Amino acid sequence: MAQDSTHRDIPRHGDPAILARLFGWSTLTVLAAFLINNVLVVGFGFPGTQAFLRGSAPGGWVHVALYAVAIAVAVAVVLRDRTTSLRWDAHRVHRFNVYLIRALFWAVFLIGVADATIAFMRAESLIEPLLGSENARLFSRPSWVGSYVHIPLIVIAFAIATVTRTLGFFWLAFLIVVAELLIVISRFMFSYEQALMGDLVRYWYAALFLFSSAYTLFDEGHVRVDVLYAGFGRTTRGIVNGIGTILLGMSTAWVIMAVGFGGKQSIINAPVSNFEISQAGPFGLYTKYQMAAFIGLFAITMLIQFVSYFFDAVADKRDEPGHREIAQSSAH
Repeated sequence: MAQDSTHRDIPRHGDPAILARLFGWSTLTVLAAFLINNVLVVGFGFPGTQAFLRGSAPGGWVHVALYAVAIAVAVAVVLRDRTTSLRWDAHRVHRFNVYLIRALFWAVFLIGVADATIAFMRAESLIEPLLGSENARLFSRPSWVGSYVHIPLIVIAFAIATVTRTLGFFWLAFLIVVAELLIVISRFMFSYEQALMGDLVRYWYAALFLFSSAYTLFDEGHVRVDVLYAGFGRTTRGIVNGIGTILLGMSTAWVIMAVGFGGKQSIINAPVSNFEISQAGPFGLYTKYQMAAFIGLFAITMLIQFVSYFFDAVADKRDEPGHREIAQSSAH
């Protein structure tokens, strides 16, 4: 799948739109500050912004300072070139999101194959004869596998994403079908099944649906009741899309992140920091903690895409050139 549904000339400069651009870029920089703060709280024991606001943790000024820097960066980006068009900003934000999603798809592909191989070797007791008892103990520890197998593969995935230009939706869907087919064949023809096989399908399914949502938004492929919307003109649609993006889209993404990353014991931070695994234990994949992270990554990629969508919506409202026509196959 290509990065863009349609190729079009995007004007790089246009009439200034300071407030709209400032809102969009502030959303992105505050998102970055929010994620850095989360790492500081979970990984390094910082008190967090709430503790600072309550006055119970003097060291919390670091968190507030990060948000202040984030706003300053957004202001600098907007004021550096006031004539940068909204279409161009939307394009830049979308391209970054495409790269991020592409890297995530490569990560789940590499980790899925590697972890399924390791899980199979654990289930069949092949690690100790091949690699020794010490390595067998290491590969049975989720924290070790996560730190020394999964994380390097994620780094490799982000490197691969810089040189490839496909998102891999179709390939991941194909791999899910292949994995499901192998379960059927091994179960009904050879009476053989391991927990890792079902874990792999669920792992890739979760990635397929959660990571592709942002690109589906770009292609306007999400289901929408448009009895009224279909009759609106471009400028009216821009107003509706802009307001809806803020009130419904961005707010939902922020709520997911606020709940999911809300402290060390939140529904995302706790599984990730503990490298949580499924009840199948050594017979399954060690990727359950990543599936918890998928929820946060879904909100992050959607929020980034909503910023791009907001820029385009405001540009439509202002009837600026460079409007992107959605291909017929992508219409809902």
